[in-house]
Amino acid sequence: MNNPFRRMSIVGIGAATAMTLLAGVALAQGDKVVATINGNAVTETDLEIALTDLDQQFAQLPQEQRRAAALSALIEIRLLSAEAEAKGLADTDDFKRRMEVLRQRALHSAYIEQEVAAKVTDEAVRAEYDKQVAAMTPAKEVRARHILVPTEEEAKAIIADLDKGGDFEAIAKEKSQDGAAANGGDLGYFGAGQMVPDFETAAFALNAGEYSKEPVKTQFGFHVIKVEDKRDQQPPAFEQVQGQFRSLLLRQSYFEVVTNLREAANVEITDPALKAALEPADEGEDGGEAEDGHDHE
Repeated sequence: MNNPFRRMSIVGIGAATAMTLLAGVALAQGDKVVATINGNAVTETDLEIALTDLDQQFAQLPQEQRRAAALSALIEIRLLSAEAEAKGLADTDDFKRRMEVLRQRALHSAYIEQEVAAKVTDEAVRAEYDKQVAAMTPAKEVRARHILVPTEEEAKAIIADLDKGGDFEAIAKEKSQDGAAANGGDLGYFGAGQMVPDFETAAFALNAGEYSKEPVKTQFGFHVIKVEDKRDQQPPAFEQVQGQFRSLLLRQSYFEVVTNLREAANVEITDPALKAALEPADEGEDGGEAEDGHDHE
């Protein structure tokens, strides 16, 4: 099962495609004209498309400079494309092939936006989160304090003080030699695999309210451990992971569409090396080959 609690990438839109098509954006009714280039209008829509498609290039710019940078880029694109047109570059077979590829990429992106992404609703994202949280087997976690000292004799003396009714937090503040001392040795909640093995084993073996009756040795020194609480580990809040669940559903929806289309299509690979390279991917799960054949962010 895909793990929604780690960050995932999703299928994205190729910036080069839309930027190449910017010169042909028609003036929409009521669209504000922000500039003209040799009499041809540059509209607010043109500018917004440029801002979107060049977002990564503008990432280091202050927000107030991005519109001007987008317009500058549009001016360069329009002027150079006009020169290329005048020199007949648009009439070459190579250019026409490139334009067809760019057109197909733009259509690919439009389909994803309108037929895939648009159907991943907020309700669907929440439902997926609820389903996976309900299916999880909660792991245990403990909240513990500790007192860290350099020698076993010091640790045994502290245990003796605790046996006489000593206050764990006060002793930790006075004698513990690590960063948690100021908080009474409080380490907060932790689950399996978050502490060094010997410390973790000892902590999980104690019941809430108990402290270790023997010093626990680790590479850091000798610990006296007290467990304050035990509970089932809490899943991350929906607000923290909803973006990751949306990405998960987008990926699943995309690969479902691609898988169905590939199964219905007649695809013949005549190059032996390419066929051999793609066959293992074709046999994999989730249409893994599509990740190398489509634009991703």
